[in-house]
Amino acid sequence: MPTASSASRTRSPSRGAARISAELPGGAAAEAELEAVARLPRARERIGAAQARRIALAACGFGERRAEQPGFRRVSRVTERLGLVQIDSVNVLARAHLVPFFSRLGPYDTAHLDRLAYGGKRRRLFEYWGHEASLIRVELQPHLRWRMERARAGQGIYRGLAKLRAEQPAFIDAVLDEVRRAGPLAARDLADGGRGRGSWWGWSEGKRALEWLFWAGLLTTRTRRPGFDRVYDLPERVLPPEIVAAPTPEPAEAQRELLRTAARALGIATERDLRDYFRLTPEDGRTALAGLVEAGELMPVEVAGWSNPAYLDPNARFPRRIKAAALVSPFDPLMWERSRAERLFGFRYRIEIYTTAHKREHGYYVLPFLLGDRIAARLDLKADRQASRLLVLSQHLEPGTDPAEIRPPLERELGDMARWLGLAGTDWPKPALTRPALASPAQEL
Repeated sequence: MPTASSASRTRSPSRGAARISAELPGGAAAEAELEAVARLPRARERIGAAQARRIALAACGFGERRAEQPGFRRVSRVTERLGLVQIDSVNVLARAHLVPFFSRLGPYDTAHLDRLAYGGKRRRLFEYWGHEASLIRVELQPHLRWRMERARAGQGIYRGLAKLRAEQPAFIDAVLDEVRRAGPLAARDLADGGRGRGSWWGWSEGKRALEWLFWAGLLTTRTRRPGFDRVYDLPERVLPPEIVAAPTPEPAEAQRELLRTAARALGIATERDLRDYFRLTPEDGRTALAGLVEAGELMPVEVAGWSNPAYLDPNARFPRRIKAAALVSPFDPLMWERSRAERLFGFRYRIEIYTTAHKREHGYYVLPFLLGDRIAARLDLKADRQASRLLVLSQHLEPGTDPAEIRPPLERELGDMARWLGLAGTDWPKPALTRPALASPAQEL
């Protein structure tokens, strides 16, 4: 099994080759020969399934001791570790980008995240299409400009937006000019935004024009209004000056950097897992992956029980155990690639928001409960803000879970979540309300 130190040694074979070549005749020729040997494929290391699970959890920030009052630096470190968090409009519990921080830190002040995302030109996050709509570390903005350029050409963008650009370029240019002259604008502020329609989430043509400009990188998000409406502005008036002035890398190098970010956040992952993090195409992702493997920045490994090859971040931690008790959002990076969650935990998860109510197996907005390095249960949660209660609408234990073991840490986590959401308490279902999809009646909490 590889260790952190052995992984580090494999990252830079060229330094060892150069040192030895100085002691051998032939100079440059000997060094070139040693370099060629260093690039030869090595036998894949084999990692057990339990170890892979712990590597993955440690990489994305689970198992660390929580502070009583997590401050700005702790919130920022989560963004550094993950690189991005997904944005989603579903607010049955809390906005999707807020919950991953609670899962890792416990109750924290969301004002810290607002400061990171919308705090003037010193912000550390910006909105763009990463893994779907996302808050992304600003350092990665230059590495996403290739995606912006493709969007301007109608590639990798919603078909309706590409059609709007093709048919009404002057209208889109006029919207951009209005933002340039008037300053930050939401769609409803446009002088000629048009009326909303029944499709495209009710988007008006003005909103669609703004979204094309956003995807093309010609506008970005300055802030969000209380209703979560996006306020658009020019990137040079929003992003830190050093980011605006940063050179644009070649697409191949930019995609390698995105894959590096994914590898650090995931710890150990398949090619598909890595590509999915920033939604890279198979062609782009495989080329970037090959470059990182050749450079020794990713280690090919085999994981017991995984049918596809995996890749290990050489700097990943190999913890012996994970101490965690966390409710995990369905929009958490740990859950993004559902097949990976199933490989790691033996846990099949499907979000059922768009499933007809009577066909739902577990509930509308279901959060897995991570206990140690296992998914122990899943709960359908809702914040009833009018009654000031956190509602547990349904609860399901995973096979083999001991109710006596899970209930105390789960009660603490639900209590912390209720307080974090500003709710007075938690309401659990009566046993008759629990639908035993995976749990027998004896396993009810």
